[in-house]
Amino acid sequence: MSSVFAAEPVKGGTLIYLEQQAHTNLYPPAGGFYPNGGILNQITDKLTYQNPKTLEIEPWIAQSWEVNADATEYTFKLRPGVTFSDGTPLDASAVAKNFDTFGLGNKALKQPVSEVVNNYDRSEVIDPLTVKFYFKRSSPGFLQGTAVIGSGLVSLKTLELPFEQLGDATKITGSGPFVVESETLGKELNLKVREDYNWGPAKLEHQGRAYLNGIKYIVTGEDSVRIGALLSGQADFIRQIQAYDEGQVEAQGFKIYAPSTRGINNSVVLRPDNSLVSDVRVRQALLAATNRPEIVSTLYSKNYPVATSIIASTAIGYVDQSAKLGFDLDKAKALLDEAGFKPGADGIREKDGQKLVLTAYESLPQPQNKAALQLVAQQWSKVGVKLNVLAGDAGSRTVDDLDPLKTPVSPAMVGRADPDVIKSQYHPKNRDVLRQKGGGSDKVQSFVDDKLNALLEGIASEPDREKRLKIVAETQAYVLDQAYAIPIFEEPQAFAAAPYVEGVAFEAVGRPSFYSVWLNK
Repeated sequence: MSSVFAAEPVKGGTLIYLEQQAHTNLYPPAGGFYPNGGILNQITDKLTYQNPKTLEIEPWIAQSWEVNADATEYTFKLRPGVTFSDGTPLDASAVAKNFDTFGLGNKALKQPVSEVVNNYDRSEVIDPLTVKFYFKRSSPGFLQGTAVIGSGLVSLKTLELPFEQLGDATKITGSGPFVVESETLGKELNLKVREDYNWGPAKLEHQGRAYLNGIKYIVTGEDSVRIGALLSGQADFIRQIQAYDEGQVEAQGFKIYAPSTRGINNSVVLRPDNSLVSDVRVRQALLAATNRPEIVSTLYSKNYPVATSIIASTAIGYVDQSAKLGFDLDKAKALLDEAGFKPGADGIREKDGQKLVLTAYESLPQPQNKAALQLVAQQWSKVGVKLNVLAGDAGSRTVDDLDPLKTPVSPAMVGRADPDVIKSQYHPKNRDVLRQKGGGSDKVQSFVDDKLNALLEGIASEPDREKRLKIVAETQAYVLDQAYAIPIFEEPQAFAAAPYVEGVAFEAVGRPSFYSVWLNK
């Protein structure tokens, strides 16, 4: 029983954490995938800490830093005495090697460039506790980029391993409050506390070792099994609780946590290289035919606000775009008529013998994505468009998703509390969700949007804060004017915990931190 007085944290115990999906790869820049980030956040530290309430950047492994006027040079002074769990020092040369790898990638080891590091040139070790980074162009998002999941610091030995070996958690050596003890790949992961840990974020009240002795992650794909285990006391903390289960969990005195991911909203994107959606009027019609409030009220809860732009209302640089996001079936039909798509005998529109039949694969990590896409399909059918929704675990999915002819419609979102997240999502050299020529897919015939790409590069390279935010505003409007994306809701990360789990915290984009968690049993 917890008393009304705040109890003192007690050391000990193992947190049983049920995760919806197995992690894929623990190379830190792959931490954007929720199951990866949920592990990396416990075993690695970051150069800086982004306060989840204020979004200010605060000291962590770096005690202080200097940035030059045009944001092309960053110098960090490091905290002395920090070590990785293998005993090697977390010093300037280790930090330099981490960011050389994240900023440039390593072709020989197949380690990709991090999407949070833009315009990187090189590092310089000034002394054992001072490291300087140089950029080819201004890189205003870099300071925040040192605070994100994808910038967890790992040992030199870890960085020497090829990418495909980094799916094995036992190969990842960080300096964080927990250490990987053992793993059964795809099923279970055990972390144990690092007894000598003493370098958490400088402004946190809790310093020293974590309170828990360990964390046991068990991969449990079925929603009902995770909730059953939580409610019956077999689990302490679960990720991915669906909106329709929130009521019964709260009714039994359990806690729901739904931190915002503060980045690109949960959206449906369209790929203009496919001739069926190459006409902007067709894309605008699909946007107008999407009843976003209906999707949210049917499938989700108050923790899932209806999107009012391509980025969350809690995101830096957000501008309300509601005027461009209205639901209007008559407008949708008129636009499709104008674009030359007329209803056929079966009710499906066609033009030049081509039927307006589109395909999307569900995204397994996104909450109730299949049901959401099926509801979109029902809505679009009212204007004569057929959307086929395919299973997210289909074997052909990865290859098909690169081909706009096979997958002209795709769900997409990405969390990060910095405007660079917009570049991450849309730029051909990053996630390339629109599938542009010269991006990650060789299947694209001709689609390129130079104006969009220039805006995205502007966001990542404009050192003047006011000018940068102006570009962020312009990009939000442009993506919606072109109807490249149909934002549905602001995606939270939804977790549930037993009432005795105290001290739960989340970093600025909703990954849990168990550093200050204790069990008040």
